[in-house]
Amino acid sequence: MKLAILDDYQRVALTLADWSSLRDRVEITVFDRHLGAEDAVARALAEFEIVCIMRERTPFPASLFERLPRLKLVVTTGRRNAAVDLAAAARHRVAVCGTGSPGHATGELAFALILSLARNLLAEANSVRAGGWQVGIGRDLHGAVLGIIGLGNIGAQIAGFGRAFGMELLAWSQNLTEARAAEVGARRTAKDELLAGADFVTIHLRLSPRTRSLIGARELGLMRKDAYLINTSRGPIVDEAALLDALHSGRIAGAGLDVFDHEPLPADHPLRTAPNTVLTPHIGYVTSASYTRFYQDAVEDIAAFLRGEPLRILNAT
Repeated sequence: MKLAILDDYQRVALTLADWSSLRDRVEITVFDRHLGAEDAVARALAEFEIVCIMRERTPFPASLFERLPRLKLVVTTGRRNAAVDLAAAARHRVAVCGTGSPGHATGELAFALILSLARNLLAEANSVRAGGWQVGIGRDLHGAVLGIIGLGNIGAQIAGFGRAFGMELLAWSQNLTEARAAEVGARRTAKDELLAGADFVTIHLRLSPRTRSLIGARELGLMRKDAYLINTSRGPIVDEAALLDALHSGRIAGAGLDVFDHEPLPADHPLRTAPNTVLTPHIGYVTSASYTRFYQDAVEDIAAFLRGEPLRILNAT
């Protein structure tokens, strides 16, 4: 059988797990560049029975399953993948399996973005490299208000970081209880109160119909002019056009973004030149511990599928 490993940008898939147990039954091809639009993906994968995908880098909608009649198994890294149409996979008798995840890396990056924005690190570091010296005055985290939208595992981790820095914590999500907020040292507030009161607003929600465009022009208008927005969850949770307008008009102080509506971010995308931003290329989960767990579990998933005993099957809900 032919196995395609997609979007291995760092060329590490074959080194972070032992694939030798599969080589007598599987021929492995690694794609280290994004394949692009669906037509290119369909052409490249036409002969493959197994595809291993990295998170949502390459979507698998119903139309793609229709164009890959040889496909038998998709392994996605992580426990869920909103870019895979699980109902379509089931109709085409394609098994979809997930992997475990250490779960801490995205929260670490989110707080790194907060620190970078607070201390103006990009401008200061670039000044030193250009032969200059200090160019601004940083913000203190101690005593600042951190607004956390979404208090699941990652949101709770961020709350712990915020407490360690002496920040006041506000939290909101659709189903958040006062008891849950109190568990992590936060005060549950209304969404509008959080947006109006926080120095830093960080988003930790899954993308769904009720969270898409959750932060739009109205919500950004509630934020203080000296406040920052951080998004390491999914790009479409924030209305991109509204965010660009807020950045260019100075309506908010800046933004730290690891996720975007379209990924990879197009070379001419206006966010690349937006003021007061720190942009990273969706690296929230891109760490050695995460990748090792992803690929080791992927090997287990494929071996189990070949034995007729698939593991970690993802079902449509």
